[in-house]
Amino acid sequence: MANHTRLLANQSVSAVSLGCMSLSHGYGEKSSDTHCKTFLHKALDLGYTMLDTAAVYGHGHNETMLGQFLNARRSEFFLASKCGFGQTPDSKPHVNGRPEYIRQTCEASLKRLQTDHIDLYYLHRRDFTVPIEDSIGTLGDLAREGKIGAVGVSEISANDLYKAHAEHPISAIQSEYSLWTRNAEIEVLKASQQIGAAYVAFSPLGRGFLTNKLHDTTLFSEQDLRQSMPRFDAHHYPKNLSLLPAYFNLAKRQGCTPAQLALAWVIAQGKNVIAIPGTQNLEHLEENIGANNLLLDDEVMGQLNKLINQHTVSGARYSDRAQASVTTEQFDCELQSL
Repeated sequence: MANHTRLLANQSVSAVSLGCMSLSHGYGEKSSDTHCKTFLHKALDLGYTMLDTAAVYGHGHNETMLGQFLNARRSEFFLASKCGFGQTPDSKPHVNGRPEYIRQTCEASLKRLQTDHIDLYYLHRRDFTVPIEDSIGTLGDLAREGKIGAVGVSEISANDLYKAHAEHPISAIQSEYSLWTRNAEIEVLKASQQIGAAYVAFSPLGRGFLTNKLHDTTLFSEQDLRQSMPRFDAHHYPKNLSLLPAYFNLAKRQGCTPAQLALAWVIAQGKNVIAIPGTQNLEHLEENIGANNLLLDDEVMGQLNKLINQHTVSGARYSDRAQASVTTEQFDCELQSL
């Protein structure tokens, strides 16, 4: 048994930490205030030591819930949030990395979170109309002022990561990573290790696929962002489901659940890798953190890599337009339900 922790900005956090987005949007209706309160306190009680949120999640709902319900326990967790989205006149979010907007967003986040300090603050998406040095420079200023601790970036290329790091030390990069989404292995994972940054993997459970609990995609709500993702459509998903029996058998032999197996694989990819699964379900919350104590040997890792990878999974990560710009497409998909 092993208690997996990771060093992030010179602080120790649980290798399996918590992505809070699901409480506000993405996979259905947002949670009630009563459920959010119970859920967030349960997360801390179970040992989740980093909570990940963003200004854009639920138009501030997510940050408000954390501030309202965990203010008295602020010293118990490492707080990560994000900036970089603006609002159009019709309230649709759009990428905005202008220095003045980053500062404005940070001030608003601090109020919603009821704190004077955010431990890790990400540029949520790069704004290609603004030099990345300008966006990161502003985050560096906020760090020097003590309003934020570490600076992070999300869903950018390895080249942009190096540019950002040259402007101000980058402590974390966040991108999607799981058995069935391996884009990070091309360059970004290595780049994060080279600059000494944590790699924070969102959707480490393949947006529910790797839990072996998602068999009927016709049950998705209209707000569910997976509605537009090729891997979950009627053509590709049956092929992907065919991978699960062997995968489930591997989990049984390890004495763990499929979700725990997927999370253990992610955090085994490097000493700098942190997984942030999201859920609204209290049972899944407890199940997921159990992966912190699961070690996989080389044989199991090899079997997993052979079974589920970029060649065996059917369907693209996002729709056709994503092939030209993954970042743009992901932005569109993630914000459908806002």
